[in-house]
Amino acid sequence: MTHTNNRLPARLDRLLSGDRQQLLCDGLKGIEKESLRVTHDGFIAQTPHPKELGSALTHPYITTDYSEALIELITPPFADVRETLDYLHHLHQFVYENLDREMLLGASMPCGIDGDDSIPIARYGSSNVGRMKHVYRHGLWHRYGRTMQAIAGIHFNYSVPTALWPVLQQLENSEHSLEQFTADGYFGLIRNFQRIGWIILYLFGESPAICKSFFKSRPGLMAQFEEFDRGTLYHPYATSLRMSDIGYKSRNQASLHVDYNSLDRYVASLSRAITTPYPEYETIGVKIDGEYRQLNSNILQIENEFYSTMRPKQIAMSGEKPTLALKRRGVRYVEMRSLDLDLFDPVGIDVDKARFIEALLLTCLVTDSPFNTEEDFAINNANQLAVANFGRKPGLELMRNGKKILLRDWAEEILDAMQPVCAVLDRESKDKPYSSALAGQGIPVQNPDRTPSARLLETMSLRKLPFARLAIDMSLEHDRYFRLNKLDETRTRQFQELAAQSIDKQKDIESKDRLTFDEFLQQYFAQR
Repeated sequence: MTHTNNRLPARLDRLLSGDRQQLLCDGLKGIEKESLRVTHDGFIAQTPHPKELGSALTHPYITTDYSEALIELITPPFADVRETLDYLHHLHQFVYENLDREMLLGASMPCGIDGDDSIPIARYGSSNVGRMKHVYRHGLWHRYGRTMQAIAGIHFNYSVPTALWPVLQQLENSEHSLEQFTADGYFGLIRNFQRIGWIILYLFGESPAICKSFFKSRPGLMAQFEEFDRGTLYHPYATSLRMSDIGYKSRNQASLHVDYNSLDRYVASLSRAITTPYPEYETIGVKIDGEYRQLNSNILQIENEFYSTMRPKQIAMSGEKPTLALKRRGVRYVEMRSLDLDLFDPVGIDVDKARFIEALLLTCLVTDSPFNTEEDFAINNANQLAVANFGRKPGLELMRNGKKILLRDWAEEILDAMQPVCAVLDRESKDKPYSSALAGQGIPVQNPDRTPSARLLETMSLRKLPFARLAIDMSLEHDRYFRLNKLDETRTRQFQELAAQSIDKQKDIESKDRLTFDEFLQQYFAQR
């Protein structure tokens, strides 16, 4: 998925020839950011999700992920990514106003944990839907352990401008319905991202080191790493261990092949995984002595258990399976899930990074995207793992089209391919923010020592600090920053109202339950 400037992708060339390229602009960008809530001395919080933040079940912007201590902040989507980041900043300000002697850990890899039992599983109240979310997390614990689930990251949500699709449909003389054409376009974007998404790990990965405490529940994994100091393990050339086999790339799912060649095939393959029993999980049991250990004993309990770098998304109705939402109403946006938190930024991501990601996703959209084979799936996965573990290794080669290619050469081609899209996104802007963001990434491509992962290790060395101490020190700086930069009164009242409304909504849901939990689950999984 590369080209030179004198050979544009056909899709982009058609838009430029028809002077319709501005339709690429103003796609909607949203961010979901996970952060582990910790005490000021760096230990994972054992307190409940603060009630002042509202209900984690029903609040639209402040919830929890796997753990009661893993806060997730969700922005609405905005056309201008600066508004997205402003909203994320406001969410942080409100959260910090309501944390009592606690703060948000600024790193992706967890610190201050003491084995699985130290990680409290998130609770969502007594409603059937709340219990389902809690039981699902219990299932993840039994299948993968809790420690992996305490890793934090950023999800970048992107929706292609809706006005673009009918124009592309017309320019390409497509005989498909607009809904199918749109879905095909999104899945083409996803396949291209699967081919080149490793560049996100190289350019923005910031988890080359891990606290030894991370391995208390899985001590056998420690032998894979070198010792940085008494408290830290690392790979010298790693970029994002969060996206490696010890993180979100689960070995349990290594043989699971989800088909991204069309919406129908994606839904069918994911649905099979949700309905196919798995012997190892059957030994765990589902309901033992009246208590659920997992939702079911299938390969996947539900769709979200599949850990992919990018998901096609549609907003699901209450109680609706995500695959059915996609099948019924098509793809609404994509969720890019491979971004580490930036420990050196108070909100974990800056505007240049967000602009680069938007341009990369649009480049994936306008470039031809052939179907993937199972072999392609394995190659893409191997490339990602290689970059996660050894991305800064001199002379590292990846596989492309059956041949080896230097990571640096391929990365330069990707940046080159993004230039025309950045020029379109810049429009008439004098400071050319997208082209500037792109140019800035040429530096770490040329010099791996300028990557965030290298910076993290260098900072640890210069300050003679273990990873945990550096992560806590930087998080304390963020804590001071947000406590000095208070949210204004108007926005504070708005967030307080949202919190109160969410609590009322949870109570309303709980009061209207009429089914037993067994009946609820049976009805949920019977959806077709």
